[in-house]
Amino acid sequence: MALLQVNSLKKVYTTRFGGNHVQALSNVNFSVEAGEYVAIMGESGSGKTTLLNILAALDKPTSGDVLLGGRSMAEIKEREISAFRRENLGFVFQDFNLLDTFSLKDNIFLPLVLSGNHHEEMEKRLKPIAKNLGIEELLNKFPYEVSGGQKQRAAVARALITNPQIILADEPTGALDSKATDSLLRLFGEINEAGQTILMVTHSVKAASHASRVLFIKDGEVFHQIYRGNSSIEDMYGKISDTLTLLTTGGKNHE
Repeated sequence: MALLQVNSLKKVYTTRFGGNHVQALSNVNFSVEAGEYVAIMGESGSGKTTLLNILAALDKPTSGDVLLGGRSMAEIKEREISAFRRENLGFVFQDFNLLDTFSLKDNIFLPLVLSGNHHEEMEKRLKPIAKNLGIEELLNKFPYEVSGGQKQRAAVARALITNPQIILADEPTGALDSKATDSLLRLFGEINEAGQTILMVTHSVKAASHASRVLFIKDGEVFHQIYRGNSSIEDMYGKISDTLTLLTTGGKNHE
């Protein structure tokens, strides 16, 4: 059984006075297996952000369903949503979403604090993660004292510390320079090789070329997908670029 199952997802927004309907998603179907590293791409306005918000349980679909670990998100009660997110989902954002008044360590601990974990347990979980991410010496610093790449590593640590079923990454390289981007993509590869499932929404061909599969969204539907297989990152980059050209020129997809 797939870890994440997306079935016939549709999302229609109604404007403030109810006069117009905007269809963000029309019929999205795909699944993600445990241990996969999947990137989602598409032009602005294609529905990527809407899709991510629904997968993150931040928005509800008009119709269709999302199942995580076999559990339908539609069945989760409103009062349980926050706990469900903390226990099952790890988030990595473009702008890091770190609190400047908290040290990096306290930022990383935040989801565990909200879940009521004991301090000893939090320290025990943090030690191997901080070592693997190379941020052991930075934990007592504040976000404004470290680089963008270091902030993003702290954000990855925060996402990992809850042992999530899946990491949802929203343009994780968007605010990073090329060196920090390369470092983060290597890190994501290592995390994935260790068994962590990752779903990343990105505009970056470079970032997507590191994934094992890329889904392309067009007009609110999955238009095409590419599997890495034995392809190199360079080959994957070329295939993604060609598919994006098809998307923007309105060409027909050929599987």
